[in-house]
Amino acid sequence: MTNQTTISRGRLWAGRIISGLPGLFLLVDGGMKLVKPPLVVEATVQLGYPESVIVGLGIVLTVSTLLYLIPRTSILGAILLTGYLGGAVATNVRVSANWFNILFPVVLGALLWGGLWLREVRLQALIPLKEE
Repeated sequence: MTNQTTISRGRLWAGRIISGLPGLFLLVDGGMKLVKPPLVVEATVQLGYPESVIVGLGIVLTVSTLLYLIPRTSILGAILLTGYLGGAVATNVRVSANWFNILFPVVLGALLWGGLWLREVRLQALIPLKEE
């Protein structure tokens, strides 16, 4: 990859869209954990967590997602969300969940990082993909 300091408009918008979809999902998920409707409480307890941790998880998820969506802190947000999603994968593996529940956080993480790579020059410099 060349020493590129700007990103094309098309690549920037593709990155924003690819980043925005999982970002929106995670914001809604975090908000639901803050509100604690019965469905969220039941699902969390079934995963082996006490009800008392739901709001804390919602705060961590919401703050991490907001950091991800703010361009200046997006890489930090992506790192924090990777940890959060890794915990989701581990939790689903521990309770022998179906493959969809195990792989969904992995796909979200891939979309987060892929969208960020498309829109972030700093990340492209850190992880250059070969163009042929």
